[in-house]
Amino acid sequence: MRMTRILMASGMVFLALMWTVAPWMTPPARAQQLAGEVRWFRIGSLRDWYSGKGCELEIGRTGRAEEQNDGLIWPAQFPWQNNQAGKSMWIGTTNYFDRKLGVTVPYKVVAVGSRSADPASEIMPVEFKMVGKYFAPTVVVDGETATDNALNDVVDDVEDTLSADRMIVNRLNSYIGITVTRRLLAYSQQNHDNYFIYEYTLKNTGIVDSKGTVEQKRLTGVVLHFQYRYAFGNESFKRGWAPSNHIDWGRNAVNQVIGMDPNATGFEMRAQYSWYGKDSQSSIPDDLGLPYASGDGHLSAVHHVGTVTLHADKSATDHADDPYQPRTTMYIGNDTGPQTNNQFDLGQMTRKYLVMTAGHPNPTHADAVGSGYADLWGSDAGGYAQGKGYGPYVMDPGDSVRIVMAEGVGGLSREQAFDIGARWKANQPPFMLPTGGTTNDRDVYKDAWFQTGADSLKQTFRRAIQTFLNGYKVVQPPPAPTIFEVKSGGDRIILTWAGNADAVPYFNGYEVYRAIAQPDTFYTKIFSCDKANVVHSFDDTSAVRGFDYYYYVVSKDDGTQNDARPGVPLVSSKYLTMTNKPAYLRRPAKQELDSIRVVPNPFNRAAAVLQFGTTAPDRIAFYGLPPVCTIKIYTERGDLVNTLDHTDGSGDELWDSFTSSRQIIVSGLYIAVFETPDGKKAFRKFIVIR
Repeated sequence: MRMTRILMASGMVFLALMWTVAPWMTPPARAQQLAGEVRWFRIGSLRDWYSGKGCELEIGRTGRAEEQNDGLIWPAQFPWQNNQAGKSMWIGTTNYFDRKLGVTVPYKVVAVGSRSADPASEIMPVEFKMVGKYFAPTVVVDGETATDNALNDVVDDVEDTLSADRMIVNRLNSYIGITVTRRLLAYSQQNHDNYFIYEYTLKNTGIVDSKGTVEQKRLTGVVLHFQYRYAFGNESFKRGWAPSNHIDWGRNAVNQVIGMDPNATGFEMRAQYSWYGKDSQSSIPDDLGLPYASGDGHLSAVHHVGTVTLHADKSATDHADDPYQPRTTMYIGNDTGPQTNNQFDLGQMTRKYLVMTAGHPNPTHADAVGSGYADLWGSDAGGYAQGKGYGPYVMDPGDSVRIVMAEGVGGLSREQAFDIGARWKANQPPFMLPTGGTTNDRDVYKDAWFQTGADSLKQTFRRAIQTFLNGYKVVQPPPAPTIFEVKSGGDRIILTWAGNADAVPYFNGYEVYRAIAQPDTFYTKIFSCDKANVVHSFDDTSAVRGFDYYYYVVSKDDGTQNDARPGVPLVSSKYLTMTNKPAYLRRPAKQELDSIRVVPNPFNRAAAVLQFGTTAPDRIAFYGLPPVCTIKIYTERGDLVNTLDHTDGSGDELWDSFTSSRQIIVSGLYIAVFETPDGKKAFRKFIVIR
C-alpha cells in the first residue's frame, strides 16, 4: 500500500505530475528548493542528515562554523556524539568536449563538496524525498506533541512493503550528462540500526542542464569519488575541556583501509574506517579515547566510523560485483585536497581527477601515524579525510553503473565509556583487559578497550553485508505503538499506548523505560508485560514530586527471530516513542492561600542532590496553589525578579530560579507574592544559598 502527500491546488498537482513524467524539466526555482532541503534518518541509534544537493557539505546544514562537527550521531540519545565534519561527491570523465569552453579537456570533474556546490548548472537536484514503511507514532505529553520526530522525521510517502524503515531518494542531473540516483536506507531493528546503506546508480542520460537539453555522447574514464571528513570528541569541545579546537574539524582523525587486495590471505571485506588519534595538545600524554581527565574520566571519543563496499559493477555491461573496487582508497588533505570547486578550471580538474584515481595508500594513513600524535603528522593543517574512488568506467548513452556501500558507527557503549573511564581515572590496578588478562598500566587498559571499537564496527559491516545479500531485508521487530500518551497526575504519571502490535506474529508484550531530569541520558526499565497478560497502560506511582520524567515504550517479540543474538527479543525502536517534554507529579489545586509552601526552603545549591538532583535545572517549587494565580518574586529590598503565571489548574508551579532577563538568581532573601484573579494575596519568604 502506498500513501502520498498530496498537493491540493490543481496547478500544483499539474506541476507535480509534470515533474514525475519529465524530471529533467525541473524548474530552476524548484531545483534550488530541493538543493536547500534536508532530510533526517533518526529512527535508530545512529542519526544523520542528508542534503538535496547530493552530498553533505561542510557546515552545509546550519551554516554555522561552530557546528562543523555535525552528523553521524551515535548513540543518538546522548548529546554531542557527532562524528561528521563534511563529505564530497566528485564525478570525473576523460577527453570530454566542454560546450562552454569549446575545447576537449583531458579531465572533466563535476563536484558537490566538500565546501561548495552549484545546484543550478553543475550537479542539479531533480528529486529529493523520504519514503517510510510507516509514519512515526503520535507522542503526547499533557496534551502537547512531545517528540523530535514531529519536525525531523519528515516522511513524504508511506510504502508498507518497503524493505527498510526509511528510504531517501535523491536524483540529480549533471553538466556531463550523467544522472545520479542515490537511494539511502535506514533500519530501526536493534542489530541493524547503527548503519545506513547507500545505493548509487549512474546513468548516461545525456541530460546536461535544468532545461532538459540532451547531448548524447560516449563517456570514458568515468570515476565516482567520495570523501569522508570525520571528526571526534565533539562532547569535549562543547563542554569546554577539549585539548584543542582540532576536535571540531577532525585534524587528528586517523584513517585505516582494509581489503585493498581481494586475493590477500584473510581477506574479508573492503572497508575504510577512522577514529580519534592522540592529540599533542592534550593535558595527558596518551589521550586515546579522549578521557575527561579533569572530571569523571569517562571516554568521550570512543567512536569508530567508516564505510564498507557492498557492490560495485565491473563495467556498464557487466553488473557482477568487482572485488577490486574501489580502485582508489587514498587519504586526502582536508585543506589541500583540492577542496574548492570550479569545473572550468583545467588545472583544478586535473588535480581532482588525479586524486580520484590515486590508487591505494602504502602505507595507510593509520599505519603511517602509528602510535604518534595524529595532529602532528603530515603538512595539511586541516588533517586528513578518507577518499574512495570507483571506476574508471566507459559509459555509452543509456548505460548505467551501480555502486552500493554502507556507512556505520561502532565502538564502546556509553555505559562502557563511563565505566572504563572511571576505572582509568581511579587508577587502582590490576585492570581487566578485553582479552581476559590483566595489566597494571591504566593507559594500556584504556587503549585496549578503546581499540575494540574497530571490532565493533567490523561486526556492523558484516551485518550490512548480509542485509545487502538478503535483498536489503532484515527481520522486523513488532511495530511501535502508533500512539503513546503521557499524563501528569496528582499522585502518579499515567502512560497509555495503542495496541496495534498485539496481533503481529511472535509478539510478546511491551516494556516501558524512564529517565529522570533530562531525556538525553540513561533510561531504566520500570514496566514489562508479556502476551499472556498484555496491557496498554501503566501508572508510574514511584515518581517523586519536583522531578521531571521522560519515557518511551517499546513492543517486543518472543526472542525466536533474533538471528544475531538468539533468545534476545527484538524490540521496536525506542527513538520512535521517546518523549522530549517532561511529565511530573501535580497536586490538586487548593482554594485557600494558607496552604502555599516554598520547597526547598532554604534552597542550597550545594545540597542539590538532596533536593531535586544535580541533573535537573536549579528549581524552586511552589506547592498548595490555587488553580490560577500570579506569582511575583521580589528581592528583600523590593526589586521585582520575575513574574510567573500559574494557569494549569493544579496546585504546583516550578520555577527555574532565573530572573525575567534570564540571569541566575544570587544568594539572598526573597519574597514571593501570590495573587488570585479576585485580588486575594499571600506572601512567602524563602532563602537562596549559592
